[in-house]
Amino acid sequence: MSSGARNGVATPERRARGAARPTKVWAGRLSAPTSEQLERYTSSLAVDRRLGADDVAGSRAHARMLRSIGVLTAAQHRAIDAGLRAIAAELSSGVFTVSPGDEDIHTAVERRLFELAGPVAGMLHTGRSRNDQVATDLRMWARRACTDLLVALAGLQEALMTRAGEHRTDPMPGYTHLQRAQVVSLGHHLLAYVEMFGRDGLRLGAARLACDELPLGSGALAGSTLPLDRERVAHELGFGRIAANSMDAVADRDFAVELTAACALTMVHCSRLGEELVLWSSAEFGFASLPDSLATGSSLMPQKKNADVAELARGRSGRVIGDVVALLSVLKGLPLTYNRDLQEDKEPLFDAVDTTAATMRMLTEVMSAVRFDVAAMRRAAADPALQATDIAEHLVANGVPFREAHTIVGAVVARTLAEGRTLADLSVEEWRAASDRFRPGVVRLFDPDAALRRRDVPGGPGPRSVTRQLARARTIVARTRRAAAGG
Repeated sequence: MSSGARNGVATPERRARGAARPTKVWAGRLSAPTSEQLERYTSSLAVDRRLGADDVAGSRAHARMLRSIGVLTAAQHRAIDAGLRAIAAELSSGVFTVSPGDEDIHTAVERRLFELAGPVAGMLHTGRSRNDQVATDLRMWARRACTDLLVALAGLQEALMTRAGEHRTDPMPGYTHLQRAQVVSLGHHLLAYVEMFGRDGLRLGAARLACDELPLGSGALAGSTLPLDRERVAHELGFGRIAANSMDAVADRDFAVELTAACALTMVHCSRLGEELVLWSSAEFGFASLPDSLATGSSLMPQKKNADVAELARGRSGRVIGDVVALLSVLKGLPLTYNRDLQEDKEPLFDAVDTTAATMRMLTEVMSAVRFDVAAMRRAAADPALQATDIAEHLVANGVPFREAHTIVGAVVARTLAEGRTLADLSVEEWRAASDRFRPGVVRLFDPDAALRRRDVPGGPGPRSVTRQLARARTIVARTRRAAAGG
């Protein structure tokens, strides 16, 4: 090795002797320098800088492949790989710097490689375009993001399952139209969210599978005349398959849509959980309270304690839904193959992933710490009106068609409301005056615990049914954790 190079990385003297890379990777075609305003407008560095580690990893695998097919000599490969390893270290330590002329993280890495390795850096781009390079980097990042999201999701599912187990038999009102409807248990209610988030886990797993395809080697759109070993690169980067069509490979962002859409639906479920927490922590419900460390106050009203974190979970769902719309709008009118519009794919994808991961982790902390007022829930569940359906079914069990039973009980409800009484205030005689099919046991239908036991059907809120659902919840959490581990 000459005195002008050490460890395969070019010294300043060697770089001075070598030809410099053009200011722009495409500068050979255009004679005039780009305007500063155009450079500011077209730069994506502020967004795509987070792809730096993936860009370097992809470039190192590409360089090893070029060496294996004889495009690079051993010495050239050593110099390029040493430069890329140095860039990886700079990115990891946060000392990597960008230059005003860098269009994106990919050109920034290439510019830095020229500084470190000299003219041999120009060999690295053999057999690839920024089109397939960007698509590869983004797929690598998205695949890893799916794993991170699954880990966060499993944590939230586990917190909900744990609290459900604590409150397996605690009665509360279930609601339709935000009106008290029938008795359920708090455990049953919380397990409904485990089911929702379980479906989100399946969608995130499917999104990760959609990411698992290598575009590199597709070039700008038509591949390469060189004998590129794409299978080798796919294996080194952990991709399960290579893209089958070079045009589709560089234009495809379906994987980004699928991941963003999975995030959006996860955020809708987070929003619904947030809404429950907002309602339950209000004085009107009084079912729950957040610890002071997870609540906020009012700048004006000293008495206020607000569930702002739940409100933000609810509000930020709208932003992630907007990310899906933004990404679909970018794609909807694009002819094949690459168009600069695709530069706008990253911001909605990154925002959706970041927001969803942060929201799930925040809600996990909230669900682990929230205090449920089971006494207040029980009082609400003791409202005799919640047993109106049970009373109608009591008549059905004694031979009355359900529609007729519904009418009979509805008339009794209207009468008691007019008289300022409840259904539990009626005597057996009064019930039998409404229908001779009522039996004496009708007056014992108003205990909320008994109401839960009557609903020990598969999927219902009864204690034994909820015990079975808890076992299912453990299976769902384990499935999410396996998916996060790549299983």
